[in-house]
Amino acid sequence: MAFELPPLPYDFSALEPHIDARTMEIHHDRHHGTYVNNLNGAIQKHPELEGKTVEDLLGDLSSVPDDIRTVVRNNGGGHYNHSIFWQIMSPDGGGEPSGEVAEAISEAFGDFASFKDTLSKAAIGQFGSGWGWLYLSGGRLSIKGFPNQDNPIMDGGVPIMGVDVWEHAYYLKYQNKRPDYVAAWWNTVNWSAVNDRYSEYR
Repeated sequence: MAFELPPLPYDFSALEPHIDARTMEIHHDRHHGTYVNNLNGAIQKHPELEGKTVEDLLGDLSSVPDDIRTVVRNNGGGHYNHSIFWQIMSPDGGGEPSGEVAEAISEAFGDFASFKDTLSKAAIGQFGSGWGWLYLSGGRLSIKGFPNQDNPIMDGGVPIMGVDVWEHAYYLKYQNKRPDYVAAWWNTVNWSAVNDRYSEYR
């Protein structure tokens, strides 16, 4: 079964003024859509891979045939990352977390302010295109910047929440002011969805 572009769980304009509608439309329909199409095109060349989940593919890239490995890494990563990204944002987002993920954040980083600062710096400081990820590794929360469409699953971790710092995620509104975009992005975080991911995978 082919991979599919998941629908946005809200309107393109729902995250304004923090993320503008035009950026959301291009980001979802064109960028994410292209990742899905390219991933499907690669998998069609190797029928033995059909039926594998994107997690299967990214978690064991060495088993992906050489001729499509880079395509799967980049486009499978793009599909996987964005599928999480859309879900962990909401027009009713922002504030601070509660529940199990809040407790885990305090345990790992001391307090929410320290966590927010660490993830922001990881995202802002990622050279070129990439992501800042909060993820589970060895049962504990960690933060790291990842280049391009790489993500923690490639290192045996489990992504919990990530901020996309590819220029296509923010350039129409923020131009080269990545720190302003990241600061605004925190107002969109859907902590309920983040908590659900943490509770599922911890």
